[in-house]
Amino acid sequence: MNRDYRNMDKFTASIQAIFPKLMHYLSAEENRELTGLEITPGQINALLVLYFNNDLTMGELSAEICLAESAATRLVNRLVHLNLVKRRGDEKDRRVVRVNLTSYGRQLAGLVFERRSFRFNNLAERLTEEERENLIVSLQAVMRVFDQLEKTEQNHGKP
Repeated sequence: MNRDYRNMDKFTASIQAIFPKLMHYLSAEENRELTGLEITPGQINALLVLYFNNDLTMGELSAEICLAESAATRLVNRLVHLNLVKRRGDEKDRRVVRVNLTSYGRQLAGLVFERRSFRFNNLAERLTEEERENLIVSLQAVMRVFDQLEKTEQNHGKP
């Protein structure tokens, strides 16, 4: 393993160089697929969250997609307009709004999931077992740190 990355400046420079290319590879094909559908990557992420966790409250959905409830409401309004999701009141608490995929929304989310799976399988086939394991462990560590940073920010800088 290259020990140059123990140096913070070299680590930061490497991340800065890798990140734009990584984002390009991850989003370019998906953006091409979405052209003409008038749907954004953020809206696709919301559909995928609902694909795996159907029947979420607006609060639950906004937390999952990391948006304020007001922004999530605008996003859901657009998805309702596109007939991809439907809203309904909660049976137990009328103040709560629940969001579900329509059959069209489920179909589109399933297609996006299949294509993402294909792309990630294609990546996995080109990595060794050790590289795949290292990648997942590293990404989990990155997400752990981002979660910690987010919690620190929510506590106004207090750990």
